[in-house]
Order: sequence, then C-alpha cells, then structure tokens
Amino acid sequence: MRRWPGWTGVLFAVAFYCLSFTPSLVPRTWALQAVAAGVTAAAGYGVGAFLGCAARRCGLRPGERLVRIGRLALAVLGTAGVVAVTARSVTWQGDMRRAVGMDPRIPWWQWLLVPFVALVLSALIVLLARALRLGTRALARLLERVIPRQVALAGAAALVTVVVVGIVQGFLLRGLLAVAESSASLANSSTTAGIVRPVLPTLSGSPSSLETWPSLGSKGRDFVGRASTKADIAAFTGRPAMDPIRVYVGLKSAPTLHERAELAVRELERTGAFRRKVLVVFGTTGSGWVNENLAKPLEYMYGGDSALVTVQYSYLPSWISFLTESEAADAGRSLFDAVYAHWSTLPAAQRPKLYVSGESLGSFASEKAFDGKLSEMVARSDGALLVGPTLQNPMWEQIGRDRDPGSQLWLPVYQDGRSVRFARRAPDLQSPPAPWPSPRIVYLQNGSDPVTWWSPDLLGSSPAWLDRPRAPDVSPDMQWYPLVTFWQVTCDLAGADGVPVGYGHRFGTLPVAAWAAVSQPPGWTAADTTRLERRLEAQQEPH
Repeated sequence: MRRWPGWTGVLFAVAFYCLSFTPSLVPRTWALQAVAAGVTAAAGYGVGAFLGCAARRCGLRPGERLVRIGRLALAVLGTAGVVAVTARSVTWQGDMRRAVGMDPRIPWWQWLLVPFVALVLSALIVLLARALRLGTRALARLLERVIPRQVALAGAAALVTVVVVGIVQGFLLRGLLAVAESSASLANSSTTAGIVRPVLPTLSGSPSSLETWPSLGSKGRDFVGRASTKADIAAFTGRPAMDPIRVYVGLKSAPTLHERAELAVRELERTGAFRRKVLVVFGTTGSGWVNENLAKPLEYMYGGDSALVTVQYSYLPSWISFLTESEAADAGRSLFDAVYAHWSTLPAAQRPKLYVSGESLGSFASEKAFDGKLSEMVARSDGALLVGPTLQNPMWEQIGRDRDPGSQLWLPVYQDGRSVRFARRAPDLQSPPAPWPSPRIVYLQNGSDPVTWWSPDLLGSSPAWLDRPRAPDVSPDMQWYPLVTFWQVTCDLAGADGVPVGYGHRFGTLPVAAWAAVSQPPGWTAADTTRLERRLEAQQEPH
C-alpha cells in the first residue's frame, strides 16, 4: 500500500490517459472526460504493472542508473504530454461539437480540472486494487499453515474474488437498485404537467376503460394523454377524421406479463381497435416510454383510423432494466403473441394491417417477439419500424453480420434491400434502387450512436463500424485502442441524448419518413411528410 507506483505502470497510465482524450462518438463534458481519463489511466497502470512484473520474473532488470534516467524522463515528458494532450483535447472537443451543430466554445477552467480529477480517481482505483491484493496475500499466509503455498494462493484469490463479487452484487448492487427502484416508483406515480385523464372511450384510463387512470403509471398517462385528436388530424389533412385508439396497460394493472397482455387485447376489443385500418404493437423502453415521434405519424397518415397498443414491464430506466431484467424480451413476445392470436382469427379482408415498432430497448423487445428472426417478422406482421437498436438486438446483429459484401455496418444492405433497409437520413430509404415489396422493415440508426455500438468486444478488438468509409457523423480522427475505446464509448452513453437531432441517440422526426415508407398510406406524398415533420417539431414533445 505504501510503495510508490512502478515506473512501467506510470508509463502506461500516462499513455492511456492521453489516448482517452482522442475523439470518440459524441462530444463530452469535462466531468465525463475526467471519468474516462481516470478509469483508463488506472487500466493502463494495471497493464504496465503486469508487464513490469513479468519482465522482472524473466530476469529483465535494468540498471539503477538507467532506472533513474527513465524516471526523470518520464516525469518531464509525461507531464508535458499530459499538459499538451489536455490542451489539445479542447480543440478536439470543439471540432466534435461543431460537427454536430453545437457551440464549439469550451470553458478553459473546466478542462484544467480534468487531470486533477482523473489523478484522484485513478489513484483511488489503484489503491483499491492494492488493498485487494494485500488482503489476498494475508489470507494466503494463513492458509499456508495447513495447505501448500501454491494451493493457498489460488484458494485465497478465489475466496477474495467470491467475496468481492458477493459484496458488489449482494450489497452495493442491491442497494443501488433499491434506491433506483424507489426513485423510479415515485416517478411512475407522478403525472406530467398538462396531462389530464381522457374522457374519450378510445383511450385507456378513460371512464369507459378497463384500465384505471392511476394504474397506467406516469409514462402510460403521457402515452394516452398526448394522443392526437380528430380535430387536429382533420385540420392537417383537410378531411374528416376519427379519434385514434391508444391502449396502454401499466405495470400495476396485473401481476404477470401474460395477464397484462390479455388485458391489452380485451382493451383493444373494447375500443374497436381490430376494426381500424392499422394496428401497431409497441415495445417500450425500460420506464415504459414510447416516443411520440414514433406514435403520432400513423395517426395522421390514416386520418385517425389507427390503434396503438403497448404494455409496461418495468419503471426503471432502460440502462438498469437492460442490465438486470430479461422482461423486455418476455414483454415483447407476450404482447405480440396475444394480439396476433386474436388478429389472426379475423377475416383477412377485414382485419387491420399489423405493425410493430420500438425505440432503443423497445426495439429489442419488438425483435424478441419474433425470436429475433427476420423470417418470422416478415411472415407474421405487415412491417416494422425499429429505432436506435442495441447491441443485444438479435435480428439486427444477424443482419449486420450477414450484410451484402461492400456495404458498411453503419448503413448495411441486406439481401439487396428486399425486406429490410437502414437509414440515418430520409434519402437512405430509397437505397438500394431495387424492388421493395411488403412487408417492409426499417431500422433507423446513427453512426455516432453509442447505444447501438457499445459492446464488451471493444475491450480487445476493433469494431467494424470504424472501418472506412465511415459514417459521416463519426470523426475521421477516431481510432480504436485496446481498453481505451471501450471506456470512451461507455462514457459516450451518458451523452448520447445530449446532442442535436440526427446524432447520437437522437432521431427527431425521421420516423415520419420511415413510417411513410413502411406503411405506404394511400395518397400520402413527400410534401405531406415534410408538413407533418414540421408539425411534430412545433409540438416540441419532450425526448
């Protein structure tokens, strides 16, 4: 614990620290950069310390004079490198901010804090690692009294590992989850300002509904409370309209996912949803949120002759739900299977077109409704719109892996675009210029979205999305480095929504053009798409 850091460890820590400042997917705040630099420097120290130990074990010990010269050179050059890279990073971050339409000016005083915060963080991590090693050795010495030394060392290491994992999972993780769940539960019981209980029988939570207003939860009340009205739709189209149907079943409405799915089907029957022109089954994010820019377009495109349905499976944020639950997959499968079972019994000429949609973790839930198989989605639906997929999306992963030769992972072409197409801008939907029969499936994804590209594989291998040519929204200066890039993209997750529309995890009104391509509403024109995009932008729905 008292030993000064080894010079090989410090050398690698400085190198990793400097590399952590290189451009990544989205601009970072100084605080995020400090975290990225501190964690990466600690990882670099670990690598350097290991290599130094290995070299000594192999008999490679430099002379005392060479060690003194090396330490002096490292102190001078390392300090100069840290100062130079920290200063240079202001320019890098300014360039990245300018590329996404943000103010490139960054307060210098904030970035001056980065090396100091990073030093403290990395030192704490190294001290924690040393404490664990010290504890392991102390335990091994006790075990040596009754068992051979090598066995004692292995046993001590195994025991300490089990204890640490147990503390993290059983104490720290459970405690954090309890706090997060308590906070999320309070948020779930709140109601957004301006949202009131609906009176229309076409909406869940109304007096006619099988769902009570409180049982919907916060995101459910937002979903039904923001439904388009026939007056708004008629004003936009210039023709008579219907009140759209929106069905939402909250987490507390029934104890199991199966019961919630069955309740959703009964609510669809009550509202007459199976007699509408289109019916969309949504997968939600972890908290139960559905993006209004995904929900509203079809309501306008079909004059309100539409129905939307979803169920809530959690009220925790997506990143927690994703790490601790498999319910997103179960929810997507339970709801779609229940809806499909009833829908498939109706005469083909009288039942609505059946679509699926979801954003982020919701896209994962939508894919799992079909066991992650494109053939199943094509066979059992009339199309899909999936936005901002995650690394766990099985269908998305398979399509990217088997994409047509010559296409890039950030905008892949699969089977010449026969069933599924990818877009980051509306014109991408017309590529490739080959026949595109129904059912049509569209993925919207940005090249700079860390939600899509984060993966543990970044620890040890360069990702295909960094191959050239790159997506226009990915910096040409971004490079892959072992360990470093993983922590960079991990920190980028925190800023994925903090960039303008069209970058990171922000898609704006692009779903309007995507829904027009997927559903091909009769009489709908490109001018209508532009008008609806402007209308949704003016409504300024919260993201």
